[in-house]
Amino acid sequence: MKKEVKKGELHPNNPHKGRYNFETLVSNLPELKSFITKSPVGEETIDFSDNQAVICLNKALIKTYYNIDNWDIPAGFLCPPIPGRADYIHYIADLLSKKKAINVLDIGTGANCIYPIIGSQTYGWNYTASDIDPKSIENAQKIIDSNENLKNKVKLKLQKDKNHIFIGIIEKNDRFDLTMCNPPFHSSLEEALKANKRKVDNLNKGNKDIKKGLNFGGQKAELWCPGGERLFLKKMAKESAIFASQVYYFTSLISNKENVKPTIKVLEKLGAKCQVLEMSQGQKISRVLAWTFKKI
Repeated sequence: MKKEVKKGELHPNNPHKGRYNFETLVSNLPELKSFITKSPVGEETIDFSDNQAVICLNKALIKTYYNIDNWDIPAGFLCPPIPGRADYIHYIADLLSKKKAINVLDIGTGANCIYPIIGSQTYGWNYTASDIDPKSIENAQKIIDSNENLKNKVKLKLQKDKNHIFIGIIEKNDRFDLTMCNPPFHSSLEEALKANKRKVDNLNKGNKDIKKGLNFGGQKAELWCPGGERLFLKKMAKESAIFASQVYYFTSLISNKENVKPTIKVLEKLGAKCQVLEMSQGQKISRVLAWTFKKI
């Protein structure tokens, strides 16, 4: 039975609800201890504008909750917020019947390979994960090769054509229960840099020792594409119709709520049935758009 989700809280199945248990995290990854500081109210935390601190926290979380001992990303690549990424997984899991062998396609897996890690270790899902960046694929493969529990659960595919999303990745005999994607949000590098500067400034209000640069990193394909999120979603919607018989549920995160209705309009013209899954973490609201061309 589907569990009720309270506004402002993570999904009930998400193990990252509440404050981080730094005692447990440090016991699993002692190097995290050097990054722990005290918040203004005296609680243990880290400096979330310090990229190295965030990466170390992620290593501890991934080791503690997903049994992954060897995880790292190259300098400058996107370091994902684990609780929010896990929430996406748990929400789309609610769409599925209790089928044992679930096959998932992750579009734009990135160098961090985070969705296949969480989905395979939490639900036992099998993943095909694609990316347009060879360096991302190279690092993701390194993560898979160095963790025995990922080797038979995740396979990677390089998208060789920047103009396509599913074309060139989904082959004739492929069948997927789910696809998932975290689209690039910005329409240009300049826009992405400005947004990251605002994020760093907000994280460092009242802190004189402001860290410089991108606090969470990110390469071009991870952060921006021509036309931004809206055009990417439109392209994804149109391509999904080509593979309507091979995929049960297509899903995507949508960061900008103004992009939800236009995307649904495109999908409904193509004959898809859509639903919006709203997620919240504190004051932050995000959403997953799920659609299918099958009879529900």
